[in-house]
Amino acid sequence: MFDEPFARGQSFIHKLDPRIRLLCAGSGIICTALLRHRAAAVYSLLLAVILFILSKPKLKFAFKRILAVNIFILFLWLTVPLSPGGENFVQAGSLGINRRGVELVTLLTLKSNAIALLFLALVATMNVAVLGKALSSLRCPDKLVFLLLFTYRYIHVVLDGWQRLWSAAKLRAFTPGSNVRSYRAFANMLGMTFVQSFTRSGRVYEAMRLRGFSGSFVSAAPFKTAGRDIVFVILLVILLAIIYARDIYGVEHAGSAYF
Repeated sequence: MFDEPFARGQSFIHKLDPRIRLLCAGSGIICTALLRHRAAAVYSLLLAVILFILSKPKLKFAFKRILAVNIFILFLWLTVPLSPGGENFVQAGSLGINRRGVELVTLLTLKSNAIALLFLALVATMNVAVLGKALSSLRCPDKLVFLLLFTYRYIHVVLDGWQRLWSAAKLRAFTPGSNVRSYRAFANMLGMTFVQSFTRSGRVYEAMRLRGFSGSFVSAAPFKTAGRDIVFVILLVILLAIIYARDIYGVEHAGSAYF
């Protein structure tokens, strides 16, 4: 089973109602994604950092996830500022660094990190079973919830099957290369993995039907909304409204918006 390093904890965020966390995460992510000015994006990032600190994360795992996000952003820094058009504030021969491109990537960097921290603080702090139940409680379609839960439950089984096929191939002196023989071997292993997964899914479905599965999961631990949940929602909504209002009505120098 995949590890869930952020789901284990006793922080203030962990004690909140998972449904509240999902709604707050969705609201915060949508609000951040719609921001057009750097100042508002900075405020959103600060809010995300505060929530992230309140969740008391394991910094080693958090650093890896934030690093993965910023690796993709690095490619934007290497390409977008060099795109033609607009004013160049650095010119080296025919190569120039576009001011509007730098402003755009700066805005995207702030927003991307804010969204990632919001997700880690509010969503990653619940395990997949709790997440599935919270989604179902919020009237998310049952098929999507089942897809999430069963994908998480059985993807490691599929990976184990692939590892067994790969080990068997290596024991038979298989050496991968850029040739037709290697491509055929990989195609056969991939096909066997799909066939085994399909066969297993049929057995699991029949086993669940024999145990009385009626199409919905039942939990013995119902969610409860406490006073702290209401206070958290009110404060977060107020802060998001202030940030969004700052983005709409704030005055920044020309060209700070990305559209």
